[in-house]
Amino acid sequence: MFTKLSVLIAAYNEERTLAACVTAVMKARLPEGLSREVIVVDDGSVDGTRRVMEQLRLEYPDAMRVLWQERNAGKGAALRRAIDVMTGDLAIFQDADLEYDPNDYISVLRPILDGRADVVFGSRFTSGERRVLFFWHCMGNQLLTLLSNMVNDTNWTDMETCYKAFTADALRVIPLYSNRFGIEPEIAAKVARNRFRMYEVPIHYHGRGYEDGKKIGWRDGVAALWFIVKYRFFSPFRRMDVEQRRETPPAGR
Repeated sequence: MFTKLSVLIAAYNEERTLAACVTAVMKARLPEGLSREVIVVDDGSVDGTRRVMEQLRLEYPDAMRVLWQERNAGKGAALRRAIDVMTGDLAIFQDADLEYDPNDYISVLRPILDGRADVVFGSRFTSGERRVLFFWHCMGNQLLTLLSNMVNDTNWTDMETCYKAFTADALRVIPLYSNRFGIEPEIAAKVARNRFRMYEVPIHYHGRGYEDGKKIGWRDGVAALWFIVKYRFFSPFRRMDVEQRRETPPAGR
């Protein structure tokens, strides 16, 4: 039986949106019997994000944890830090902006709570309300999702989605290395290679433009092409494999 959800948030220069985001997370209805902890990692912000985080910690002392990276290392690095300290038996990724709606938590978590899934992705493209924005951004997303599906033998519709939910046991099994937005294709590859039970559900999406602070760009898309290949073929997919490599001495010793 699951008792606590860890909401993991990587924040970089989100002074304008972080308070509203965390407030929405705290107010979001959860399945009965499930408590929450919110872990926010400031990824070397240079605006007032840290000040906002301190205010939020005072406002939610029993449910809020805040951590800081001294230098900007990327979304993946911040999420890895959050995973290391989370105490929930369920986990979900949440962006620090207002693109994703925490009111979708119940539907995203449902396949796990029903015992049907270990990992659930929330898809922006299956159905549900979404803001209409960039054609080429959408095409790039669909291309990356297609290539990821081809090499991993999966059929996700939205590999790059923020909303990824896990049992804590499943998430901790995966050795993660990506520092930036490569965390998305890395997770897609490694949940498939671990043969986790995978589900996808529709979510609402209120995308923002670059003038609103959106950070992912075409360079991240190009890098993702390499990450799709790298994390499918050239990276350990179980933590046990990493630990065994460390414990096994090189030949000749």
